[in-house]
Amino acid sequence: MKIDIIIPALNPDEKLIELIKNITETVSLNNIVKQTIIVDDGSDVHHQDIFTKLNQSYPELVILHHPTNRGKGAALKTAFSYVQEHLSDLDGVATMDSDGQHTVSALQSCLDKFSLNPRRLVIGVRHFTNNIPFRSQFGNLLTSGLVRLLTHQNISDTQTGLRVIPIDYTATLIDFPGNRFEFEFDMLLQAKKYDIQVVEQPIPTIYLDGNSSSHFRVIRDSIAIYSRFLKFAASGLISFLIDISLFYLVLFFLRNHSLNSILIATITSRVLSSIANYAINHQVVFNRAGHQTLIKYALLFVAQMFASGYFTDLLTDLLPVTSGPIMPTIAKMIVDFILFMISYRIQSNFIFKEGPQHV
Repeated sequence: MKIDIIIPALNPDEKLIELIKNITETVSLNNIVKQTIIVDDGSDVHHQDIFTKLNQSYPELVILHHPTNRGKGAALKTAFSYVQEHLSDLDGVATMDSDGQHTVSALQSCLDKFSLNPRRLVIGVRHFTNNIPFRSQFGNLLTSGLVRLLTHQNISDTQTGLRVIPIDYTATLIDFPGNRFEFEFDMLLQAKKYDIQVVEQPIPTIYLDGNSSSHFRVIRDSIAIYSRFLKFAASGLISFLIDISLFYLVLFFLRNHSLNSILIATITSRVLSSIANYAINHQVVFNRAGHQTLIKYALLFVAQMFASGYFTDLLTDLLPVTSGPIMPTIAKMIVDFILFMISYRIQSNFIFKEGPQHV
């Protein structure tokens, strides 16, 4: 097995030199690692001496420079491109952080697992305890939940930088959108699409100085990571507002809430809101994935519309009696929320399902 090691670095300190020293002095890695590539992601002048020292002590290192900071994802893509252009006989690449969070023994354990099946993406997962900084715990908990919701994969540490990636997948990753931390999240999110299985390898949990060396920008990078979920939520909210507004207006003009009136209001509002929902989901949320999506969506639309009408009528009868459209509207909100959750699973699993794409 042959691999390259890739280390993106922004304003590194002496811990990067210590990491390179440990890698080069580990005999077991000498037979596996073909080259170590460091990407200086626009470090300032005060940290250039680290790269100078590395150049002097380890002339065999490949050090690539970004003139300005472009983000961790961009740094990884720069290294992936270098690997694709210069080294074609590798089985994979290992990525590590430069701040001392990853030990050589943790790298070795991930490589051992990767050697069992070089077509799998191995990630080094940390055990999260109360000693971990809150932003790291919260961010990982949220992203793990999103991966489980969107891909049905249980990945316990979505933010780990220690990964061993199949060489074919790196060629695909070069074209992924996103240049910062969202790139690593997408790497996991899209793996299933490219028939790449993600497997976990436990590694030691090391946070130095409260993870102060992390360059993760909580608000900006979180929005980028969660963009897909936010788009789906926005699509649902827009459709819901169209649906519930039209439902109320139709009942208001009909001036009663019999079953027939509720069905008329439901059909009118659902037709128009579904047109908007399909257009947004197809074009924006699911990136035009799936086949014959319009037919499948139309069938779901019909089933969901009648379910909404009948269950809204049923729930309205259970609520306190009023003369206006308030209670049917409340009943509809409850019913449609439940149907919304069911609809998402059907859309993601059957209608807009992406087939595996072999790399």
